[in-house]
Amino acid sequence: MRPILFSFLLMGLLFFSACKNDDASGSDALGAGWSISQSEVLNGGPGKDGIPSVDNPIFVDVAEVEPYLRDDHLVVGIKVGDEVKAYPHPILDWHEIVNDEVGGEPIALTYCPLTGSALAWSRRLSVGVTTFGVSGLLYQTNLIPYDRETDSNWSQMLMQSVQGQLRDEEPALFPIVETSWASWQKMYPNTKVLSTNTGTTRNYGSYPYGDYRTANWLLFNVNPRDERLNLKERVHGLRIDNQVKVYRFGSFNEGTRLVNDQFMGKDVVVVGSEADNYIVSFNRRLESGEVLEFTAVPDALPIVMTDQSGSNWNIFGEAVDGPKAGTQLGFESSLIGYWLTFGSFYPQPAIFEF
Repeated sequence: MRPILFSFLLMGLLFFSACKNDDASGSDALGAGWSISQSEVLNGGPGKDGIPSVDNPIFVDVAEVEPYLRDDHLVVGIKVGDEVKAYPHPILDWHEIVNDEVGGEPIALTYCPLTGSALAWSRRLSVGVTTFGVSGLLYQTNLIPYDRETDSNWSQMLMQSVQGQLRDEEPALFPIVETSWASWQKMYPNTKVLSTNTGTTRNYGSYPYGDYRTANWLLFNVNPRDERLNLKERVHGLRIDNQVKVYRFGSFNEGTRLVNDQFMGKDVVVVGSEADNYIVSFNRRLESGEVLEFTAVPDALPIVMTDQSGSNWNIFGEAVDGPKAGTQLGFESSLIGYWLTFGSFYPQPAIFEF
């Protein structure tokens, strides 16, 4: 095991041992006014900004990507307007937050290696445009970013501020696609890719958490601990009205597969492919009230589905041709992450089965 990896893991375990019984309400460092259980807000070890966010991201073309990025590595892709970017997991594992601008929109790409969850949300808040940093705190072993304008703390999985001046504020979300580098290149060969020129020196060819992604151990406990599925299984979680329905990659193991579903009174479509390593979901009721019925389109990435009018739709929910060309599907808050985080944040989430 590399020395830096061993030291990082040891530091985290030592802090966990020291802090797991601490009540955050009694800690001056954590302050007061949390909307979540203060006793479950833990110090993750590295401290505030100990994991440095990428605040001046530099992007390269596909041909310039360094050899560390393999076809099977995961990337988080975003498309705003005509601008398309990819953020590789091997960089996010070391930095967790990228403050960026895509299609003219200020966004924060947040990623938590301990829960395997990524979100893109707006940096445009009620107090103006800000940047986000890594607070060093965790809730249910999940990332707590802080904004640099008000120093408020935010929960990634709850998708809102949980302490400080902006408590209970919810940021606007942007749809993202988490998939393999091989699939993303196939979809968007002209994508820009986050460079390892991050302003800090890290070994981006090395994963900093040992066998965490595949082993059954956790650095920090979660409560409740729902063991209906393997804790580290990657799933797609669809969240509506604080309830979650989970879709497993194994359900999309026959090429491109799709379900016109309903959840919490909403008409949704979920489409995915285990082979191409993606699952995405959208609201299929248009603003006009029309409810679309979709069928899967195989082997045509980034096109993934067609509707009853014959319009084809891409993986970001955009109609690219046909009568609905130019229409954008709405989306409910959803993301891919380890099963452990959905089971702890949203007790007893429903599990979809075909």
